[in-house]
Amino acid sequence: MIQIAFIGTGKMSSVLISCIYKNRGYGIIASNRSKEKLIQLKTRFPKIKAAKSNIEAARNSDIIFICVKPQDIDNVLEEIKNDAGNKIVISIAAGIKTGYIESKLRNAKVIRIMPNVACLAGEMSGGICAGKRAGKKDTEKISGILRPAGKLFIVKEEFMDIVTAISGSGPAFFAYFIKAFAEAGVKNGLPREIALKLAAQTALGTAKLLLEKNMAPEELINMVASPKGTTMAGLEVLDKSNAREILEKAIEAAARRSREMAK
Repeated sequence: MIQIAFIGTGKMSSVLISCIYKNRGYGIIASNRSKEKLIQLKTRFPKIKAAKSNIEAARNSDIIFICVKPQDIDNVLEEIKNDAGNKIVISIAAGIKTGYIESKLRNAKVIRIMPNVACLAGEMSGGICAGKRAGKKDTEKISGILRPAGKLFIVKEEFMDIVTAISGSGPAFFAYFIKAFAEAGVKNGLPREIALKLAAQTALGTAKLLLEKNMAPEELINMVASPKGTTMAGLEVLDKSNAREILEKAIEAAARRSREMAK
């Protein structure tokens, strides 16, 4: 049985654990400086082993997921440096480059991923890149472990900041839009529950059309919008409001913040 350590048991770590917990081929050991959070995790996932320290978690595992905030990663790397060995070490910390982690963990095979909360629905869209000591088999192994969570796209590390902005932050941005759709429905008399489900289902259907039919966004827009019709009226407002430029600025701001956290 492959032993997988999760150092840090915050929201994203818990989501990833939930996606692989039922696989009998993996054992999970978790560590957190908060005993309360470990107890909460054990309540949700009774078969998980709670480690007394990050060192214990790293020492007793084959694969190590580092799921802590970027500002906390140095302490973790210092703790586990003697126990990472030739193991695969995966970081989900935004902005922290594989080369930096490799400089702290001499022989570890370092992989960086950017998952998103859509893992909870098995619809993750994220990026994965390998450091100098990790090979194709290593990235395929991690992608396979996380396959129940969704899809990881192999990218060059130089693109991980924009991946972070699009897929890491993206669910919050799309939820923001869906909320606006729903609120517009409520203002026009729809019950809130129906308005929200209409908006969310429309977003889901649109995404499936683009992916499953291999359609370009422009093709779908042209399919829906007819001259002087309702869709065109709305699109004209979006164009006059520079909505596309605003969205681009939001993505760029998130990517810039990821770069600012880089080590």
